[in-house]
Amino acid sequence: MPKLKNIYISSIYQNAGKTMVALGMYHIFREYRLRTAFLKPVGQQTVPFHNREVDKDSYLIGEVYRCRRQIAKMSPVTIGQGFTEKYILNPQKEELIDKIGASFRSLVKGKDAIIVEGTGHAGVGSVIDLSNADVARFLGSKVVIVCEGGIGRSIDEIMLNKALFDLCGVEILGVIVNKVLPEKYERIKKILGQGLKNKGLELLGVIPVAPLLSAPTIGQVMNKLNLQLLCGQGSLSRRVKNTIVAAMEPSNMINYLAEGTLVLTSGDRVDNIMTAVSSHLITRGKKIRVSGIILSGGLTPEPKILELLRKSKIPMLLSSDDTYTVAGRVESLICKIQKTDKDKILEARRLIKEYVDIDKIFANL
Repeated sequence: MPKLKNIYISSIYQNAGKTMVALGMYHIFREYRLRTAFLKPVGQQTVPFHNREVDKDSYLIGEVYRCRRQIAKMSPVTIGQGFTEKYILNPQKEELIDKIGASFRSLVKGKDAIIVEGTGHAGVGSVIDLSNADVARFLGSKVVIVCEGGIGRSIDEIMLNKALFDLCGVEILGVIVNKVLPEKYERIKKILGQGLKNKGLELLGVIPVAPLLSAPTIGQVMNKLNLQLLCGQGSLSRRVKNTIVAAMEPSNMINYLAEGTLVLTSGDRVDNIMTAVSSHLITRGKKIRVSGIILSGGLTPEPKILELLRKSKIPMLLSSDDTYTVAGRVESLICKIQKTDKDKILEARRLIKEYVDIDKIFANL
């Protein structure tokens, strides 16, 4: 009977792209006709599912790959508010390990492979005796480390993580470098690849930056920033590819209106609001230039202007904050892939298939 392909996806920090790698890798494993399972042993961000909280990545994989019945097993331990303090005062390591072990054994029955997604770097979870290195050792997994583009700092961080995995006797299959800028791609691939080789590590893939994966929808912006919807309910799925603060004169502002632009402006700047709407209407049928408008300061235009905005079908959101505060919140917004993000899911699959050496991973397994 073939040995289980057991891969643990770790990283050197949060938001490096572990979930994107897991999504793409899961799909490719299935293309190889491998019966594949997924496990997120320790989850920090949760969503409600059947009267309990489950890890959001387990929920995503379960929904996308139609294994909803396994979602609860895919998320055995979640760390909610106050969990860490309670654990420190009353450690229950064996109970948590038993939960993870039971889920793992159930999920791999009749399977050829399992993808295990960690949380952050190798040491995350140590406070509850479940660091990524500890869990990978317990599950008998081999590790793939995901990092972002860079050379010196990336290798330093990778080696720091490797030290903890080595201490736990966990083998590292190699490294996947994510979010590499086009102008640095060849240099990163060559130099970082050689740097890792010098340290005895394999470079498994170099993935270029994909703007789509960091582009939220207007609906996601609205929900994350808790904004009020004035109109445009039917267009909340539009992607935000560009954001401008419309504090300049309309004649200057129009030069910054690109496809998928989110316009941030004070609610009393009717001139800029109308410029955004006019630009959108002129280009309708070609590309949607304006994805949405956020009105700041809690100010709304007069009813006649609002009626025109409704007819344009542009999503119009209202914030009580000032324009630059809103801009800062939008800039720092991180929107994870959701089950409704079909374009992002397809992009994740494409990136892993095109830029990651799955055959090398299989060879090392």
